[in-house]
Amino acid sequence: MPTIIEDIKKYNTIHFIGIGGVSMSGIAETLKNLGVHVTGSDWSKSEITDRLIADGIDVTIGSDLDKIKQADLVVYTAAISKEDPELVEARRLNIKTCERAVFLGKLTQAFKDTIGISGTHGKTTTTSLISLCFIKAGLDPNVQVGAILKQLNGNYRIGNSDYLILEACEYVESFLHFHPKAEVILNIDNDHLDYFKTLDNIKNAFVKYVKLLPDDGLLVFNSDDKNSIGLDKYTKAKAVTFGIENTDANYVANNIKFDKNGFASFDVYKDKVFFDSFTLSISGMHNVLNALACIALCNNYGIPNSAIKEAFTSFTGANRRLEYKGSFNGISVYDDYAHHPTEIRATAAALNRKIFNESWAVFQPHTYSRLKNLLDDFAEALLDFDHIILADVYAARETNTFNISSKDLADKLVSLGKPVQYMHDFETIVKFLKKNVKPNDIILTLGAGTVTDIGPMLLK
Repeated sequence: MPTIIEDIKKYNTIHFIGIGGVSMSGIAETLKNLGVHVTGSDWSKSEITDRLIADGIDVTIGSDLDKIKQADLVVYTAAISKEDPELVEARRLNIKTCERAVFLGKLTQAFKDTIGISGTHGKTTTTSLISLCFIKAGLDPNVQVGAILKQLNGNYRIGNSDYLILEACEYVESFLHFHPKAEVILNIDNDHLDYFKTLDNIKNAFVKYVKLLPDDGLLVFNSDDKNSIGLDKYTKAKAVTFGIENTDANYVANNIKFDKNGFASFDVYKDKVFFDSFTLSISGMHNVLNALACIALCNNYGIPNSAIKEAFTSFTGANRRLEYKGSFNGISVYDDYAHHPTEIRATAAALNRKIFNESWAVFQPHTYSRLKNLLDDFAEALLDFDHIILADVYAARETNTFNISSKDLADKLVSLGKPVQYMHDFETIVKFLKKNVKPNDIILTLGAGTVTDIGPMLLK
């Protein structure tokens, strides 16, 4: 057992504030499996908190100051307010506290080969694909992924190897706490502007991240993405590129074809020589790029193509990534985590490769700051759907100091000539959909918040 794990296990009880977060829950489950006593709290009940409770972790919905008194270490997320009662109590009692990214960074030190998958979009899918390739190749990796993955029956995996595969999120520069041996950078886009303020600041964060690589490490990056080009200048590690448009990339997808489900088949050329052909069980051109990143990384780790193909066939998508939820009255219901204009465009493009009559997008903006900064871009992205329904903003970590609401987005869409429905509660949305959607139509719920609850409400 690595020394860092032994150090962590010296804490008799570790309490997680915000344990329902997908990363926090994975860390908590991992520690529980290592024999640490774990407790936690979250603002609201969810599928994840239900899963944690079923696994024997003591979770409070709301706050429980008594649990803080029993803790030796309190871990909290970046989304937790400084005024959170549990965090205030921990500091009043001089109980050691640690932010999630710092704690996860400590965990990465326990493994000789940490593989971080970063980028504004596509992290969860690419982390899932890489993890499955390593599993199919018998490499028994440890995994931390940002969604429930059916093949793991959860969002984490404890393996018996020196490999740790995890999402490396750029928000508040969390990934700078990690200790990567390899990095995959999928793209760099203008997100999290509440923290970064400018795109240049985001790009600089990725430069700092690349500089973390050891000289014998590996950098895999997207040469189609203008904001990622040139990152190899900041490291002595081996640099490998992938792309579709840039035919000078080391790994290039060619002869891309889509079937009736929108699943791609394509040839890969490595250094302009035919490498192999691959077929995906997930839809969209953006997932061809994610798969290329996976192929590039795995090929450099010596994983055979047969294992990669097996993983690609078995992976039908992570939770909330254009996930098919079911159907009623001949109407298909999908759910997607997209909460940035670029992601919405990619999801719309993937959806539009399927065969259906009309699309009904139910979008719940995620955070006031993101809606304020990207209002015009959101409106343009949503134009790709036949019908648009807007829910109220999911505030997440924010209060509305931005003087913005979903009505502003509705007004923008109307100014672009697009009819839109703006509804304040999910029950009204469900009634509207059931009354107006026709057989062979598709309903898609979009957003990183509670909009995911609408699908099950429709299917009841």
